[in-house]
Amino acid sequence: MYSPRQPGTPQPKGMAAPGSQGAPAQGSLLSARPRDRQPSTYLPGLSAIGLIGIDDFLTWLHRGRGWILAMILLCTLAALAYALAATPRYTVYTDIVVDPANLNIVNDDVFATSPQRDTQLMEVESKMRVLTSRNVLARVIEQLRLTEDEEFVKPDLLAPLKALLGLGTEDGDASLAAMRALSERVEARREERSFVVVLSVWSEEPAKAVSISEAIVSAFEDELFRSASESAGRVADNLSQRLDELRRNVTEAERRVEEFRSANGLQTANGELVSNRLSSELNTQVLGAQQRLIEAQSRHAQMSAAIARGQAASADIFDSTAMSGLRTQRNTIEQQIGSIDRTYGPQHPRMIAALSERATLDEAMEREARRILELARTDLAREQAAFDALSAKADEERANVFTDNAALVQLRDLEREARSRAAIYETYLARAQQVGERQQIDATNVRVISPAVPPKARSWPPRTLFLLAAGAILGAIAGFAIAIGLGLWRFLRSPQPRPEGQTLPSQA
Repeated sequence: MYSPRQPGTPQPKGMAAPGSQGAPAQGSLLSARPRDRQPSTYLPGLSAIGLIGIDDFLTWLHRGRGWILAMILLCTLAALAYALAATPRYTVYTDIVVDPANLNIVNDDVFATSPQRDTQLMEVESKMRVLTSRNVLARVIEQLRLTEDEEFVKPDLLAPLKALLGLGTEDGDASLAAMRALSERVEARREERSFVVVLSVWSEEPAKAVSISEAIVSAFEDELFRSASESAGRVADNLSQRLDELRRNVTEAERRVEEFRSANGLQTANGELVSNRLSSELNTQVLGAQQRLIEAQSRHAQMSAAIARGQAASADIFDSTAMSGLRTQRNTIEQQIGSIDRTYGPQHPRMIAALSERATLDEAMEREARRILELARTDLAREQAAFDALSAKADEERANVFTDNAALVQLRDLEREARSRAAIYETYLARAQQVGERQQIDATNVRVISPAVPPKARSWPPRTLFLLAAGAILGAIAGFAIAIGLGLWRFLRSPQPRPEGQTLPSQA
């Protein structure tokens, strides 16, 4: 702020001496105001605020140096008091890899995994939210008994009075207070472009912070397993309820198959109808009987023709032990007759006896041939009867085969339905057992890659030296503001006279 010119100081050029002609009657700042503007009675220096310079600020700071020193001292003492009285915070960090893909225990797991990146990140974010959820924190509070820790549940000063009046606090209030306190001390964030989740926990004691961090990670893993186990349990329960109905359906379908099979006489052996197999066997027997019948007919015809031609003795068709003996005897007689004829002649008595014996043998052979022919006729009749019986039986079975084949079409439909229901039932049964076993297996893929360790220094408040420096800086700023404010206030209330010839910016 400008001060009055001292005696002997030369006047600036262009400025008249006080009391000279053309100068205002008053040398004060108020004489330089325009005539149409009246000075303020409360803040007379408001119109001259534009003439404030750097030397004014320096003058104000010089005059207010006491305030500056006082504020620096006051803020430094306040920072020192805060450093000594503030509750320390020790923060620990735990790095956890939360893989969105669970461990592949079975090929067709209950929980599907999406290969899309955005979906995987959303799943990691969801699990990160579980990390700081109330379920996890409640487990930690119960495990570490934080409801009995004064750091988390502040003692109630009115507790004796409430106990005297019968208004004691409930356990739920302590649990809720511990939950709120613990929620303020826990924070989780995901590292950018990764599946790593950083869990930060602070406490008033380093060891307690590490214990809480480890308990949270353990409770988090238990919560993930419990959630997966409960989900698998619900699926297993639903499958078990469905299995009862499927079992009844399979039993009913199989019962209809057996009833239809029994009603239509559809017996199977090695997947083939018994009627088809019996018909095939009968056809084979009919062919054999037909072959034997043809042979018997041919033999009978040959025998009849040989007897009709008188060739019973020489025909090979007549084959028997007696016929062989008779043929041997006749050959012997023929030899004897030839020898007697050459020796004694045809009229010799021995010749006549031999011829008589030969005639006897021929009659015997004739009788034997007719006997064999009769046996052949009997065989022919037997073979014909057997062939007729087998043919009739084959025709009957053939008709049954057609009937059974028509019924077999319906039976196959029933069997297909029964197999389909049985396959569905077996699939559900195996799936229910698999899910039941899956309920007991922890497949969550969560790993701690950096466990919490006790910190070397507190995270809050900062070091005492930093607090004192910050307090001194803040006090200096406050002192500067007070000094400048007081100087500006004095200027506005009591402006000092300006040298003559210097005008306000509004009079230019």
